[in-house]
Amino acid sequence: MSAAAAEPSRDMDGTEMDQAGSRISIVIVSSGRPSCVNDIVRALNAQSCLPDRILLVVPGPADLDLAALEAGPWPLRVRPEALFAPRGICMQRNAGLEALGPDCGLVAFFDDDYLPERRALARIRAAFDRFGPDVVGLTGVLIADGIGGPGIELSEAEGRLAAWEASDANARLGADGGAILEDTVGLYGCNMIYRRAAIGDIRFDEALPLYGWQEDVDFARRVARARSGRLVKTDAFRGLHRGVKSGRDRNGVRLGYSQIVNIHYLWRTGSLPPGFAAKLALRNFAGNHLRVLRSEPWIDRRGRARGNWIGVRDVFSGRAHPMRALEI
Repeated sequence: MSAAAAEPSRDMDGTEMDQAGSRISIVIVSSGRPSCVNDIVRALNAQSCLPDRILLVVPGPADLDLAALEAGPWPLRVRPEALFAPRGICMQRNAGLEALGPDCGLVAFFDDDYLPERRALARIRAAFDRFGPDVVGLTGVLIADGIGGPGIELSEAEGRLAAWEASDANARLGADGGAILEDTVGLYGCNMIYRRAAIGDIRFDEALPLYGWQEDVDFARRVARARSGRLVKTDAFRGLHRGVKSGRDRNGVRLGYSQIVNIHYLWRTGSLPPGFAAKLALRNFAGNHLRVLRSEPWIDRRGRARGNWIGVRDVFSGRAHPMRALEI
């Protein structure tokens, strides 16, 4: 299903923002979570400064429920566009990139279970203007992140966002406040925003299948390296990552394999610094093994640990490649 084009972007005071550099497209990839997709589309339609396009990239029609979205209590000011691509975060994000028009100035990759604060897009635009052209990508502060736990229910997420909206800290931040907190090795995939011109013809590495695992860091570093630019974390905007567990691949062995082999692959390509790669691989390996006997209900630690060892074996035997995760 295709969507009508959005009206020109408007800031909080209603001023049109029609410069090419201000136009922002949102790319959301999803699989098997239509309710999450609808939640973030509604949140984007409630923004004080609307996005110009919302691209939903899914494997097939069953991954969306646009009829329920259209039947909601509020009309959609920006109707989403549905794109179909083979399942896999890298292939789906690349399909979103290919669909962007020449007038796109900024592109935001939001996870389907990420919810932005109401003024996030206005603040993102202002941050890029304020930080200067050497900042090619940025990620914001998370009010909460449910990825390390059982996940955050929608009602709780909305309550936390409402509390932030009503806070003195939010009021002090204003329309164009916030600063660069730090330069980063990569960007957090649940909320990463780039200058479209900086991306150019760079694409996500489709040799990283399924959930990708470190595809966000790899892509960010290649963009920054190609443009001699900066990647930053900023407190200029906030959002909440629910960490929803439904729709995810429950094969712990595959993920455990990717935790070792993807990192080894990206180190060999020069995308990950050696120290960063080693620390990340060891943290994953140790975390899985230390929790095998007392695993969280939502994580297959035993499967991940087994996958880690298969990955280590493949690294030392010279057989390691991210695509082998599909054979496990």
